[in-house]
Amino acid sequence: MKIFCLGGAGRICREAILDLVKNSAATRITVADINAEAARQVVAWLADPRVDFVVADVTRRAELIDQMRGYDVVMDGTTIGLNGLSTACIAAAACHGINLNGFGEEASSDAEFIKNGKTCVPGFGMTPGVTQMMVMHAAEQLDTVEIARVSHGAYRPIAFSPSIFETTAYEYDPQLPGRVVFEDGEFRQVPPFARPRDIALPEPYGTAPEYIIPHAETKTLAKNLAGKGIRLIEVRGTWPQPNMQLIRALYDWGFMRNDKITLKGVEFGIMEAIGAYLMQVREGRETKLYGYSLHVEVEGQRDGQRVRHTLWHTHPSSDGSVPDWAGLRAYTRNVGIPLSIGAQLLAQGLVAKCGVITPEEAFPPAAVFAALKKRDIHIHEAVAFL
Repeated sequence: MKIFCLGGAGRICREAILDLVKNSAATRITVADINAEAARQVVAWLADPRVDFVVADVTRRAELIDQMRGYDVVMDGTTIGLNGLSTACIAAAACHGINLNGFGEEASSDAEFIKNGKTCVPGFGMTPGVTQMMVMHAAEQLDTVEIARVSHGAYRPIAFSPSIFETTAYEYDPQLPGRVVFEDGEFRQVPPFARPRDIALPEPYGTAPEYIIPHAETKTLAKNLAGKGIRLIEVRGTWPQPNMQLIRALYDWGFMRNDKITLKGVEFGIMEAIGAYLMQVREGRETKLYGYSLHVEVEGQRDGQRVRHTLWHTHPSSDGSVPDWAGLRAYTRNVGIPLSIGAQLLAQGLVAKCGVITPEEAFPPAAVFAALKKRDIHIHEAVAFL
């Protein structure tokens, strides 16, 4: 089993690679990143003879395809803006592929994956990813599914890396066409900060308002629950409250449009300047509370009675009491570990369908939950008859 880890020097992807080292039968694990020094640091940190590195540039298509050939799976940790390019390279190299984001550019490579008898699963971290597994676990126990509400709290600094700030700016871009809910058979566009709903997350996170976000679950669940009578799918999220206060102010003042401005003869998008600032100051790189929290509600009918399944997850504390989970790593491990689990399931040949497919089509929830439990990430469930 050989796994090529694109963008492997990033803070999240390196956690996925650590999980491969600890829990997989991989014979070769390649850290592939444009930043050679950071890749070397990851190799030194892992200190495992199976791990090597290459300098890889997504914009150098032919070279990257050659580098990928012969690997079983490409675990793609690149940013949203690069996922279309990276996925096309994975398909051309005839590898299986999996990434964290799943925002849609991957679909254009579907025919190439099918031709090569390979599979690509876009969007398999905590959310999207584990959230779909939680919904499908509940749906499997119901005769019909009418409502699926997916929520999460991502407790991390607003700009600890370029890709994280890109995600922040993307999700609250007022012109983004993909911020939708599924309601009564159609996708309906909503603006940033739409449909606030107080979500009670377990301690230490607590209850906070969450808003509709443009995540892949809305569309993948609409597809995979179509036969169950689904009427409403809403996906919400929040970050630490200071982050949300900042984004709200930036939105209200028009900064989130990323208008071009000129300063001392140099033109740039205003959000590029804000992102650069936040990545260089303590306020952008630190937060008081670290970790991740998922919350899913699924309502439907079983044996003629209305039922609500509520699922949530817990993980080791970020307070330093558990090795490897202190501070920011309580966030990055939550996201990176599911990516590793998905890559391993693909490499083991346990996904039969070829092409670009959804997490719901690829993975059985029970297998994912069992793998998470081994890593001390636990899925909890409560069932109420309404």
